[in-house]
Amino acid sequence: MLTLGVLLLILAVLLDIGVLWTIGGILTVIGLILTVLGVLDRSVGPRRYYW
Repeated sequence: MLTLGVLLLILAVLLDIGVLWTIGGILTVIGLILTVLGVLDRSVGPRRYYW
């Protein structure tokens, strides 16, 4: 999710599409949160890891 968010942000810069900024930013933030929770050994929902 983090990789997809960063990819969409890069595409938004290159193609100048505003919707990609929004979607890429949201996915990047969610991906960062899930990554931090995984590093801290916190379970995410019913799973130990989110992937």
